Amino acid sequence: MIIDIQNNKIRITEYENVLKPRHKSQLFYWGFKVEVGGILIYPNNDLKEYLIDLIEYLNDAKIDFVLSDSCKKEINSIQYEKEIFSETIKEAKEFKDGFLDKKNWSIQQKFLNESIVRPLKEHQIKAFLHLSILGNGANFSVPGSGKTTVVLAHYEMLRKKGDVNLLFVVGPAACFAPWKSEFNLVLNRAPNCVILAGGDKTQRKSKYYKTDKIPELYLTTFQTLLNDKEEITFFLKNRKVKAYFVVDEAHYLKRIDGQWASAVLEIAKYAKSRCALTGTPIPHSYSDLFNLFDFLWPEQKPINKNDRALIVSLEEQNRFEEAQVILDKEIGPLFYRVRKSELNLKPQIFHEPILIDMNPIERQIYDAIIYKIRDYAKDDYLRNIEIVRRLRKGRMMRVRQCLSFSQLLSTAIGDYDGYESFFSHDSDLEKLILEYGVNEIPAKINKLTSLVHNFQTQRKKTVIWSNFIGTVNLIEKEIKNRGWSCKKIIGEIPIEKVGMEEEETREKIIEKFTDSDSGLDILIANPAACAESISLHKTCHNAIYYDLSYNAAQYLQSLDRIHRVGGSEFIEANYYFLQYNNSIDSDILNNLLNKAKKMYDVIEGDYNIYSLDMDEFEENSDFEAYQTIFGKI
Repeated sequence: MIIDIQNNKIRITEYENVLKPRHKSQLFYWGFKVEVGGILIYPNNDLKEYLIDLIEYLNDAKIDFVLSDSCKKEINSIQYEKEIFSETIKEAKEFKDGFLDKKNWSIQQKFLNESIVRPLKEHQIKAFLHLSILGNGANFSVPGSGKTTVVLAHYEMLRKKGDVNLLFVVGPAACFAPWKSEFNLVLNRAPNCVILAGGDKTQRKSKYYKTDKIPELYLTTFQTLLNDKEEITFFLKNRKVKAYFVVDEAHYLKRIDGQWASAVLEIAKYAKSRCALTGTPIPHSYSDLFNLFDFLWPEQKPINKNDRALIVSLEEQNRFEEAQVILDKEIGPLFYRVRKSELNLKPQIFHEPILIDMNPIERQIYDAIIYKIRDYAKDDYLRNIEIVRRLRKGRMMRVRQCLSFSQLLSTAIGDYDGYESFFSHDSDLEKLILEYGVNEIPAKINKLTSLVHNFQTQRKKTVIWSNFIGTVNLIEKEIKNRGWSCKKIIGEIPIEKVGMEEEETREKIIEKFTDSDSGLDILIANPAACAESISLHKTCHNAIYYDLSYNAAQYLQSLDRIHRVGGSEFIEANYYFLQYNNSIDSDILNNLLNKAKKMYDVIEGDYNIYSLDMDEFEENSDFEAYQTIFGKI
């Protein structure tokens, strides 16, 4: 039996009298197929992984075979690469264990001092050294730790060596502005940047074929990467292109069979260097890590297929500690992680909630809604659990609307209104709600504007958070009525893309807000639209929470907007909460703080699983909160 390599495929000939049916079954299970002429062929891309497995299997089964010269050459190459990779893992592990190569550190320190304008923090220097050892690596440090700075320093080192000549970043569109601004701040030059997202499709795709003057920074989204997969592959394979490929917010690759993940894995192998950045590496299960490390080391696959199966099995049995041991052995040296507690930031100051009495009409509306919910709940036992879940989620939304801006009750909530209506047989309540904005404004508005006035007189910037678009619009109107300059960021404010140079975008609003001399000192934001990849901490140190949801993940992310490396080491972040007396406002805050504390404790671990899926977390939280809070009313 002869094993050969042709056209990147494994070919087996003269096997009929050698392989028994059980051996053939094993090969077919791996993916081998019978080609014309009776040749067994393995046509898939992961040739290297299965070639070694094939040789080991045949040896264990004591099957005689002969390797062609091309096959011997391939095996020698694979073994050499594995040895290099093993040495790299060993060196990275020694570094994480505290053993520092002083000679190497001296060289790296000289480079950082001479070539990087922004001084790196101690934890960033360690992350940089770790990434320099690996060449490809993952940084799982918490949000606000300065991961972008580390990557830019590593990119510059490789660029000066001639190993790479451009940065190709894929991530959510919100990360585009930070990459452009950080590039300038870290490397002291404005990059020639191309944004590959939105705009005219033909015009965008044409940019992959222009390689006479290659820009230094390419920014694209996961969706565009999927749409332009063939063109990006062509671009990265060009001999003039030596790309440093970065996946920002890499937890978006969590689904093993997801289209985004498949596109990234297929494209990134043509890059010269790769890096994955996320503060949330394990959103749902340990298998979320498989794609991340396949992306970084496509030729090696650090977590082999046997360990993957074992990890999945152990997780299904809730044997998490055993799964973590395997993960730590396989990938522990391949990522760097800085916890929030290691950033040496000034403490976050959570001021006591500001208690406010409702105005007369909103109190009347709130009490009526609570009464109706208690009345509706009497018949819940007659419905199935899914309908009850939907109803309770809708009812909690209605209560939260009361605590924010009563007129929001006139808006529809999906399919909830098909089951229950607070207006039926109660025209007086309906009139109060529909005319609310004419007859009265929420009492929270008066307290809010009083707080903002204090900050304005002290020339302090302020971010105001609200979970409802209608409330954000109301706050904007009231702020402007008092003659103060403000901007809002909600879902309808566009993210910068190609062809949006003249339109006001989130990036332009944030850039102006974070400019200490711009005159824009008030930002009103919706957590769902202003969560990832946004930094306000350099000039803003005060956040006011006008209302809250039960989404602890979004809440933690909103806290981090003003509490990050690069300013928060010297100035405390202050948080203020507006709360109505005799309402469930206090229950929502306590519920949120407890969940946030638990989530923060989990995030501090290396292999802990925690969900940052916003919609899922919100839905579960509302349902759970209903069961506990409504018993107190």
